[in-house]
Amino acid sequence: MKANDTTKYLIHAEIEAEGVVERPDVVGAIFGQTEGLLGGDLDLRELQKTGRIGRIEVKIESKGGRSTGEIKVPSSLDKVETAILAAALETIERVGPCSARIKVLKIEDVRASKRKRIVERAMNILREHFEEPEIESEKIVEIVRQAIRADEIVEYGEEKLPAGPAIDESDAIIVVEGRADVLNLLKHGIKNVIAVEGTNIPKTIVELSKKKTVTAFLDGDRGGDLILKELLQVAEVDYVARAPEGKEVEELTQKEILKSLRNKVPVEQLHVLKKEARESKEKEKTAEKEKPKEGISDVLRKHTESVKGRLTARVLDRNLNVIKEVPVRDLVKILKTNNMKGSAIVFDGIITQRLIDLAAKKEFDYIVGVRLGSVVKVPTSLRVITFDQL
Repeated sequence: MKANDTTKYLIHAEIEAEGVVERPDVVGAIFGQTEGLLGGDLDLRELQKTGRIGRIEVKIESKGGRSTGEIKVPSSLDKVETAILAAALETIERVGPCSARIKVLKIEDVRASKRKRIVERAMNILREHFEEPEIESEKIVEIVRQAIRADEIVEYGEEKLPAGPAIDESDAIIVVEGRADVLNLLKHGIKNVIAVEGTNIPKTIVELSKKKTVTAFLDGDRGGDLILKELLQVAEVDYVARAPEGKEVEELTQKEILKSLRNKVPVEQLHVLKKEARESKEKEKTAEKEKPKEGISDVLRKHTESVKGRLTARVLDRNLNVIKEVPVRDLVKILKTNNMKGSAIVFDGIITQRLIDLAAKKEFDYIVGVRLGSVVKVPTSLRVITFDQL
């Protein structure tokens, strides 16, 4: 059977009838007994008129008063709709005057078959038409693999957004800016990705965000800032990841992609820190400038002003000099892995019970942060200070 260019899947089914039936009888039963069963959107006649269902092929023969054969239905619907259509075929109980049974044997992914032929032909081309003997087999495999991944891009939702093939089956999705970003992530094996294609966030993205865990992975420029602002207004975003400053997601290497996704920030933390940073800057503008007094509070205040609004943490020694300055997201890891002795931690983040317990264990004297989170107890050996208390 020759499928048209838009065919995605091919339904293979077998039919058995208690009597002599011919192809027109089977086709008539398929159209007649499924009419109105699945509603207007999946009506077979309408689907065939619009080209979303191809010509139904039936091969049947009769022997000893029984008829058996096979049915093939080409579909350009998505995976779920094709499965529903296949299930509907199995509800057919009569063909003409005869009792009949239809059973779906398999649903063939036509695109997968095409990809297999592409791989086989690509390997032959590489062997037959590339004369350079130094081409390594590992590079050949990677070339073909990347071509296959790029071929996996699909159109998703009513807006036909560029996406990877794993959107429906994944509990978590990655939202990027455009088609080129989707292709780059697919090339590196990340398939649960979808693009917004502009600053107007599509309805499909909004609906997906209500059902799935969403990571917004955006360019490290002003365009990424604008899309993030729009996303946060209309969709339920859980995490935010950014490309390195000045870079776009479409040009990142696999290492840069994985690093950016590992360093994603919970959206609640992003909101709190931005709000606190904004309020702190407003307070600084209206506060009187006073000559700082000598003392621990004044030194800690100076360090607070240095980290404020930067999502940065400082670890200070007994003389309140900087031992190490790291991003806030790396603070717990640094305290766990480094056997450093210090006196104070000053950071642009929320003070949690986990951080308090770790600081007490490391015998720190002070911990200074934006505000206090869900804290149950504070050891007497540790003094906890918020920014507005300094």
